[in-house]
Amino acid sequence: MLHNKTIDDLLSIKEIYFEPEVRNYKRGQEILEKYPDASLVEVPSHWQIPELHGFHGSIEDWTKIKKNVLILGVKKSLTARPNSRSSHFVAPSHSNGCTMSCSYCYVPRRKGYANPISIFVNIEQILNYLRKHSAKQGMKMEYDHIDPAYWVYEIGENGDCSADAAICDNVKDVMNLFKQVPNGKLTFATKFVNRELLTYDPQLKTRIRFSLIPHKMSKLVDVRTSPINERIDVINDFVDAGYEVNVNFSPVIYYQGWEEDWLLVFEELNDKLNEKSKQQLVAEIIFLTHNQQLHDVNMGWHPKAEEVLWVPELQETKYSQTGGKNVRYKRGFKKDLVETMVDLVHQHLPYCPIRYAF
Repeated sequence: MLHNKTIDDLLSIKEIYFEPEVRNYKRGQEILEKYPDASLVEVPSHWQIPELHGFHGSIEDWTKIKKNVLILGVKKSLTARPNSRSSHFVAPSHSNGCTMSCSYCYVPRRKGYANPISIFVNIEQILNYLRKHSAKQGMKMEYDHIDPAYWVYEIGENGDCSADAAICDNVKDVMNLFKQVPNGKLTFATKFVNRELLTYDPQLKTRIRFSLIPHKMSKLVDVRTSPINERIDVINDFVDAGYEVNVNFSPVIYYQGWEEDWLLVFEELNDKLNEKSKQQLVAEIIFLTHNQQLHDVNMGWHPKAEEVLWVPELQETKYSQTGGKNVRYKRGFKKDLVETMVDLVHQHLPYCPIRYAF
């Protein structure tokens, strides 16, 4: 893993699949002009690309596809789905897929064997939808665990906004919109440090959540991401740049010595965060969820990670909120793990409240 990984390490677009309508949108034209040397492949739908989605042979090219392929499409269905953990609503996606290759990521469970970034070029329609949706909510009158004052919209559920922002201005456009939305703010989680975001001036209307796990585990499962120490290093800078900055302790993976490794993360946060960053910090704790299909995919390109991710004797079947069949740590065992992790955070990061832990 490279230190100070740049977007050029992650993305070198050589092939663009695009829906015919893409050329009718300004954002589509901008992106096609940005990559003049890429070969272009017209497709009927961003979901219907047989050589990418569902093509078993693409497993061996997993990271190559994520680095070299970009998909452009038009988002047809615009809905804001209610949510109850990190946000009140999940905004209609401005993108889907990711250039990074975290071996526990749930997106390829839905998208088949390869999930490079898909960018939706009808950003004006998405912005208009969000403008109208937020206006319908009225002012938020009650304090809750998500936010004391604002309706919060998740914009990075299916990808990583920090990487998306290196391709086009979709993320900047949504952030600029919410500076003008009186009753709402944005949130997204990220595993990539894109310093360009420090210039966006979010005016405390965007909450960025840096995902953190122990260094040793990150090197195994956080493939093609910014190193953990680099993510922690920039927290003060992002706070100073006008972001609310939270942390996701996610995914929490059980293995021998896991508690001691997390203490090293907490120690680094204590050492590096200034008082301003500490006083606004909130944590979210999410334990590992896995999936048989993803396990099968990973065995084709990164079997070493599955030694810690796929442990059937410790796991049981669960159904997600969206109906997917997954596995998680067995109920009683997980309850003990969650309690242990919560206690560790309270003890070693006493200034950091926990939004939720599950």
